[in-house]
Amino acid sequence: QVQLVESGGGLVQPGGSLRVSCAASGGIFSINSMGWYRQAPEKDRELVASITNGGTTNVADSVKGRFTISMDNVKNTVYLQMNSLKPEDTAVYYCNARGSHFEPGGWRNGMNYWGKGTLVTVSS
Repeated sequence: QVQLVESGGGLVQPGGSLRVSCAASGGIFSINSMGWYRQAPEKDRELVASITNGGTTNVADSVKGRFTISMDNVKNTVYLQMNSLKPEDTAVYYCNARGSHFEPGGWRNGMNYWGKGTLVTVSS
């Protein structure tokens, strides 16, 4: 299996910046893409940004120009740099990875892995 561990969440004032990170670890695995989703209270989980191991990004319109996603393929780590934060960015941010892992019996392909989430609160 693949474990995703997020870090970097916290409290920040409106207009401030924050960077969250997510590292993938486990046995033998291969990551195709990583990304961030968020879920605000009483709202559905939504995609914030994703990036493939080739560097292709997909960024939600609501954060375009403010958030930047990047990935270190060697460290299997994805970063989300969040600038000009707004109160409406307050949510639990979940790391997501898509790929494969090896287990007795062979490769498990087409897997979707999730982190436990990190809370980002934007408030004065």
